[in-house]
Amino acid sequence: MIDLILDAFRFEFMIRAFLVGVAVAISGSFLGSFLVLRRYAMIGHGLAHISFGAVAIALFLNQAPLVVTIPIVVAASLLILYLSEHSNIGGDTAIGLLSSFAIALATFLSSIRGGFGTDLNSYLFGSILFLTNVDVILSWVVALSVIGMVYVFYDELFAATYDEMYARVNRVNIKTINRLLAILTAVTVSVGIQSIGVLLISSMIIFPTIIALQFRQGFQRTILLAVVFSIALVFSGILGSYVFNLPTGSSIVMLSATTLVVAYWGNRWLKGAEG
Repeated sequence: MIDLILDAFRFEFMIRAFLVGVAVAISGSFLGSFLVLRRYAMIGHGLAHISFGAVAIALFLNQAPLVVTIPIVVAASLLILYLSEHSNIGGDTAIGLLSSFAIALATFLSSIRGGFGTDLNSYLFGSILFLTNVDVILSWVVALSVIGMVYVFYDELFAATYDEMYARVNRVNIKTINRLLAILTAVTVSVGIQSIGVLLISSMIIFPTIIALQFRQGFQRTILLAVVFSIALVFSGILGSYVFNLPTGSSIVMLSATTLVVAYWGNRWLKGAEG
């Protein structure tokens, strides 16, 4: 077992997987801390489905997936915000409309081309074999951008997360904050689908924050805990998938779900013991 674990670090594709996974973990957990508490968590799930349609467009046009996916998913995230703010269509409804259309579009384009084979399927559940050095660089650019955004706009983000009315009174530009979150979430999803998969990437936004919230710490500590848990889960999931020959994305999500159950019941047990 130890030999297998050490063996994993001898392969370049595993090193790339760890680097991309950690970067996505950082981005997802930072963003999730704000999205979950603002009840915007499902935007990550919706954008993941939209990214699937965008990948299908890229493969249909024989273009690099990221070149096509990032602008389409960013545009979709801004469209969701626009529809929720300027029409009687709610944000959750807008997400449902666009994500269902994207899945239908992917299926339609695949049918026209006679199928994309493993190329498209690898994006559903993720594949660490196809990660490149460009993915590594881009994922860390996104992670550092997310950290920088949170550092610069922390006060505004905190105010908007806990009391939007108070934030508006103090002249916080809520629309700008929402667009920053939407754009960074869109880019994080676009970069992460290659390693984690379309169907599972939203878990990197939701699970770490929910786990961290079980410890009932302050907001900054919750963000830090989410980051720590996310990195640990991604690292363990990738390593476990290599050792036991399991799907990477599924391994990470299963570990996340198990950790959440343990944290939830552990928290209830402690509350019962104190009572």
